[in-house]
Amino acid sequence: QVQLVESGGGLVQAGGSLRLSCAAAGRTFVGYYMAWFRLAPGKEREFVAAISWSAGYTYYADSMKGRFTISGDYAKITLYLQMNSLKPEDTAVYYCAAGQRGLGYVPVDYDYWGQGTQVTVYS
Repeated sequence: QVQLVESGGGLVQAGGSLRLSCAAAGRTFVGYYMAWFRLAPGKEREFVAAISWSAGYTYYADSMKGRFTISGDYAKITLYLQMNSLKPEDTAVYYCAAGQRGLGYVPVDYDYWGQGTQVTVYS
């Protein structure tokens, strides 16, 4: 059974950085695509970034380009999201997701989800 467990969230001042991790288990994830989404109060789940686990191709939401970096440690089967220059509007619960439908940017493209990790950015 696929399991995704996020960690690394917390409270950070605007302009600061955080690195989120998502430990994956249950399969090798060869041929899978993995992504980060976020959910802020009163908003819909928002795409952040995605990566093809085998080829390493990446895809970012426009508002995250240049500030966020998605990467993977294939030996540890761990997904990362490095977040720099954080803003209060980045405050949300961040989720990692995995699926096989391609480098998608909508939640239905992914079949497996973690429980989320809270990121709070204060000014």
